[in-house]
Amino acid sequence: MKLHTLQPNEGSKHRVKRLGCGESSGLGKTSGKGHKGQKARSGGSIRPGFEGGQMPLHRRLPKKGFNNKDFKTKVAIVNVAALEKNFEDGATVDEKALREKGLVNRNVDLVKVLGQGELSKKLTVAVDTLSASAREKIEKAGGKVEAPGAA
Repeated sequence: MKLHTLQPNEGSKHRVKRLGCGESSGLGKTSGKGHKGQKARSGGSIRPGFEGGQMPLHRRLPKKGFNNKDFKTKVAIVNVAALEKNFEDGATVDEKALREKGLVNRNVDLVKVLGQGELSKKLTVAVDTLSASAREKIEKAGGKVEAPGAA
């Protein structure tokens, strides 16, 4: 394959609609815009939802429901496999250490360790919470858990 042989897929390119090119083209004179009015003018477009000055539907309907996005607890999740990969044997794993390694990098309320993957290193894990399988794998590898809560 060479650069001069490249071409777009069949049917992916369309002919440009050339407006105002004579009456017989079907797009001459008013160029498919009809006669006068806002939509015939240059730059004459109306925003989505505009109803000609009438109160739009999205403002006529009552507001309903509640969104908890701003108040929910933001949890950073770290898997056991990531601990295996990023920490040396005998290391202490806490939020500060996880941030230094780049495993937690956004503003969070809790750090939780989950049990996906395998662990062979003895680690001291001091995070907010762990899953039961993560706790089991850490203790099975000879490490210890200093977390207040576990699922």
